[in-house]
Amino acid sequence: MSKKGLGKGLGALIRENDEVADNSIMEIKITDIDTNESQPRKFFDSEALESLASSIKEHGVVQPIIVKKLEHGYQIVAGERRWRAARIAELKTIPAIVKDFSNVEVMEIALIENLQREDLNPIEEAIAYKSLLDEYNMTQEVISKRIGKSRPAIANSLRLLNLSENIRKKVIESKISAGHARALLAIEDEKKREEIANKIVENQLNVRDIESLAKEKKAVKKKEVSKDLELIEIEEKLKGFFGTKVNIVNKKSRGKIEIEYYNNEDLERILELLEN
Repeated sequence: MSKKGLGKGLGALIRENDEVADNSIMEIKITDIDTNESQPRKFFDSEALESLASSIKEHGVVQPIIVKKLEHGYQIVAGERRWRAARIAELKTIPAIVKDFSNVEVMEIALIENLQREDLNPIEEAIAYKSLLDEYNMTQEVISKRIGKSRPAIANSLRLLNLSENIRKKVIESKISAGHARALLAIEDEKKREEIANKIVENQLNVRDIESLAKEKKAVKKKEVSKDLELIEIEEKLKGFFGTKVNIVNKKSRGKIEIEYYNNEDLERILELLEN
């Protein structure tokens, strides 16, 4: 993950001409601060929080959190993990910087901070992108520029939301990786996909194993309709290029190529690949 690109994205939100002086750091009562319900990160490792709390007891909160002033109290923009650990450490106050951000900026900054720290699991990241798309009407191109990640990376992240709740849970719990999950998307049969997801956990299968199983199942299906092996190989190459299902329908010397897309943003991504 390129933290340099993400840092540039964060800099675009907390502008250089809006830097905070030391005397603008306030000590705010922890009880006056609320979490952000739109925070992308939903899972906090209890052991890691305890470790951070121990460090805070000894050294204090080294880096201030960022908050937004509400009508009553404050809302966390960045630094929820530090705030949680400070509560565990039984601090009464926490150093904070108060900034005036719009709701969409709050969402973006929370997302960027978590991506920089690699704190989000792949499903949380995908849900955060979907929230920016659906709730704030942002396009993948705009998200790409604001967050500092490529459009294909964002599109591939969003595709993980096509997985079942059971498989998503395995990703969240780190039982299977994002690479495993993307490989599972190549398996069309939902039942087979679930079976292989369970095998990943039980037999410690790697991503290449999943890709091989997916190709085997596709090969069997294509053999049933008497598809030429050369066309199967071409389909696999196109699938890798477009990052989605590709089907070639061949009738003697003519035919058609079918490229699947899952939403308008996915279609735009494919069109961009074709234009380039």
